[in-house]
Amino acid sequence: MRDINIENYDLSVKIKEENDIVIARQMVKNMVRKMGFTLSDVTKISTAVSELARNIYRYAGEGYILLRGKQEKDGKNVGVEIVAYDRGPGIEDLDSALRDGYTTTRNSFGLGLPGVRRLMDSFSIESERGSGTIVIVSKKRRAF
Repeated sequence: MRDINIENYDLSVKIKEENDIVIARQMVKNMVRKMGFTLSDVTKISTAVSELARNIYRYAGEGYILLRGKQEKDGKNVGVEIVAYDRGPGIEDLDSALRDGYTTTRNSFGLGLPGVRRLMDSFSIESERGSGTIVIVSKKRRAF
C-alpha cells in the first residue's frame, strides 16, 4: 500500500478520539464553503467526511482525514480531494464492505462506504490486511 505525505495537503485532521470526527467534519465544511461550493455540496462533502472519519475511529483506532483544493490552470473546475488514511487492520472483505446494507456492527445501517461513493464525484479505495486503508474521494465545484 502506498504512503501518503501529509504535507501535500491543505488540511490535516488526526482522528484518534470520537470528538475528532466532529472536528474533521466542521473543518472540512468551513474550508469547502470558503472554496465556493454550494450548500448542497458542502453538506454532501461534510457527510462523506463524517462517514470516513467514523470508519477510521471505529475500525482502525486512528488515522487522518486530509483535504487538498484542486484547480485547473485556467482557474476553472475547482474541486476538492479528500483522503481518509489509516494504518489499521485493513478491510477483510472489501467487496462486501462496498455493498449497500453490509455492516460489521449492530449499531450501523451499513451506509458508510457505499454512501460515501454516492455522495462524491469520484471514489477509490486501497486496503491491505495488516497495513491499513486509503480512501480517496473528490468533488468538483459546480458552475453557478
